[in-house]
Amino acid sequence: MREQGVDEDVIGQIVTRLHSQLLEQAQDGSTSTNLATRLIEFVDRNAGSLSEQSRALITQRIIERTLGAGPLEALLRDPTVDEILVSGLAPVWVERAGRLIETAVQFESEDVLRLAIERLLAPAGRRVDEAEPLCDARLPDGSRINVALPPLAVDGPALSIRRFRPQGLTAAQLVESGSWTPQLADLLSEAVGARKNIMICGGTGSGKTTTLAAIAGLFAAHERIVTIEDTAELNLNLSHVVRLEGRPASIEGRGEVTIRRLLRNALRMRPDRIIVGEVRGAEALDMLAALSTGHDGSITTIHAGSPAEALARLETLALMAEVGLPHSAIREQVAAAIDLVVLQVRDASGARRITRVDQVVGIGEAVRTVELYSTDGPK
Repeated sequence: MREQGVDEDVIGQIVTRLHSQLLEQAQDGSTSTNLATRLIEFVDRNAGSLSEQSRALITQRIIERTLGAGPLEALLRDPTVDEILVSGLAPVWVERAGRLIETAVQFESEDVLRLAIERLLAPAGRRVDEAEPLCDARLPDGSRINVALPPLAVDGPALSIRRFRPQGLTAAQLVESGSWTPQLADLLSEAVGARKNIMICGGTGSGKTTTLAAIAGLFAAHERIVTIEDTAELNLNLSHVVRLEGRPASIEGRGEVTIRRLLRNALRMRPDRIIVGEVRGAEALDMLAALSTGHDGSITTIHAGSPAEALARLETLALMAEVGLPHSAIREQVAAAIDLVVLQVRDASGARRITRVDQVVGIGEAVRTVELYSTDGPK
């Protein structure tokens, strides 16, 4: 915290002026360490009337702007922040404990914001520009970053960072926290032991990935697990895991590796269980074929608001493969491949929990299910 009486605008002006000088010094090939040392000395000389606390704050902000993610650095260091959401020069929002909160953090110019985006993407070997204004990537710590630039983002560059948790929650921890009931934990444990194929559905931010990781934590230690994701987020505390991650096409349109291709390759890797982080396209048909032909006990997630919607959407995605199968044949494959559908929700308080588990029992005009569990208790 800066001392009382020093206006924030004054701090900002000093930061901007000294940052410009730092950029000029960088042209002579100075190292980052030398620049930081020079900066501390320069701030001491030119802002000597301010307290040591304010000078340290100015120095830190300039270093963050020059070598890091600017005003986002403090949020990236905060372990209570689960997501960081930036929309142009408006105040930054964060998610803490399932709730969105507006912060006092904001970027002073679009140039500073774009520079921060470039630095965040650089370690992932990715970039965004007018030719390719969308980007989805994984940061070195496993966090997921998504960027949209103007003109697609109308109000300025939009940036979202979903923080990575080094250790996922276990089933026992979810029971202890009240997210799972003991009855639900027993049901899911029995399903894993019986090698049932499980599909987790829910909305964005409902906690599907957390639930997937917790269920996967119930796998036997000796089993070989292959995970397939667009952007790798899962970090399973298991001894034999192979992680596969898709790759988007380059700016020239080459080099794309789709989830569908990874899924087909995974079948040749001798998996005991397959985890598809999220099914969202034509790979649904390949997944259904794999799950119904010997790769049982696998898990996936899908965006949907109920088990019925999830199964219907899975049918639609499988039809996107355009292999000429009739709708009825796809529906039969869905009924044969999926055993349980788990509904994950985030309620008004921000709490994430499983509210329902359905078992697939057959087909009619739609895939038929029966409810095994709800928040009212097991059926």
